[in-house]
Amino acid sequence: MEIKKKNIALLGSTGSIGTQALEVVNAHPERFVVEVLTANNNSDLLIQQAKKYKPNVVVITNENKYKEVNDALFNLGIKVYAGQQSLEEVVENENIDIVLTALVGYSGLKPTIRAIKAGKNIALANKETLVVAGDLITKLCQQYGVSIYPVDSEHSAIFQCLVGERFNPIEKIYLTASGGPFRGKKREELLQITKEQALKHPNWEMGFKITIDSASMMNKGLEVIEAKWLFDLKAEQIDVVVHPQSVIHSAVQFTDGSIIAQLGIPDMKLPIQYALGFPERLENNFKRFSFFDYPELTFEKADMKTFRNLQLAFNAMEKGGNIPCVLNAANEIVVDAFLKDKIGFLSMSDVIENCLEKITFVQNPTLEDYVNTDRETRILANKFIINGHIN
Repeated sequence: MEIKKKNIALLGSTGSIGTQALEVVNAHPERFVVEVLTANNNSDLLIQQAKKYKPNVVVITNENKYKEVNDALFNLGIKVYAGQQSLEEVVENENIDIVLTALVGYSGLKPTIRAIKAGKNIALANKETLVVAGDLITKLCQQYGVSIYPVDSEHSAIFQCLVGERFNPIEKIYLTASGGPFRGKKREELLQITKEQALKHPNWEMGFKITIDSASMMNKGLEVIEAKWLFDLKAEQIDVVVHPQSVIHSAVQFTDGSIIAQLGIPDMKLPIQYALGFPERLENNFKRFSFFDYPELTFEKADMKTFRNLQLAFNAMEKGGNIPCVLNAANEIVVDAFLKDKIGFLSMSDVIENCLEKITFVQNPTLEDYVNTDRETRILANKFIINGHIN
């Protein structure tokens, strides 16, 4: 029987997830076709990718780089567009079967909404979309009959553990965390942390933003909120366990006490492939896990006093409304400031906390409320950083 190929729109093709997704596509040309590639600034790599995979459409969000990309691809018959509006519109292309959103941060929200409204299934690597507007996104998915296949390793693990368990209630999920480069350190030891130190993750190779989030434990906080919406959970059903080996990617505990976990070596290509190929498990030549390479697996409680971002995320999730949107926007500003040496590592949490306290609470936000909250929070966070009004 002939296998129908899936046409993929890859939003953020030049980033860490995007490049690994193309490795998966490369390994399965009989399964996947690249229909759309998009990038923000990296025009050189986008051009290389387009020449290799020959998509129907390419979008470069930075309009200043349109001519460069268009000139390079014109003779190949590839349509080239530029700008944020084009990024949002391209996902509606009728040839697209699945949209992999590998954009960084808040930028993934509007394209994902457009894709859902166009009836496209989503392979979600952009956790911030559900953090910012989880209630809106889940309702839209129900309205338009769209499925979300999680790409984060932790959420992919939970998703895999739940296959075949549709009618069995979840008692609790355990999101595992590596602990990042500063696991076990106390607050006073983190006062002089540099960005170079924070960017040295022990287990995963990721982009700058997510690596800093991992070091501060905000990444796990965002994943907690994402899990709430993906799996329809309450705060008390979500626990974070520090697991330095990053072998158990997460686990589900059912009402009978049984726990099902998903294991594997740290490699993002596996959850990417699972999301794109679902419901099938596709063969691959990825390195295999061996129990004998990991004779000891260890587990620790997360230190929410030292890594306050994780506690702030739980607090934001419990309050709900537009508060997780505030959390995300403030975090994006402070991470950028930290990477530019404008703020200290621990001060990032202070700015986020101040923003959570100052921004007006909206219980049932609309998309416009989310947009306004995001804008106001970014302005306020920048003011705190510039004026030094942080603890």
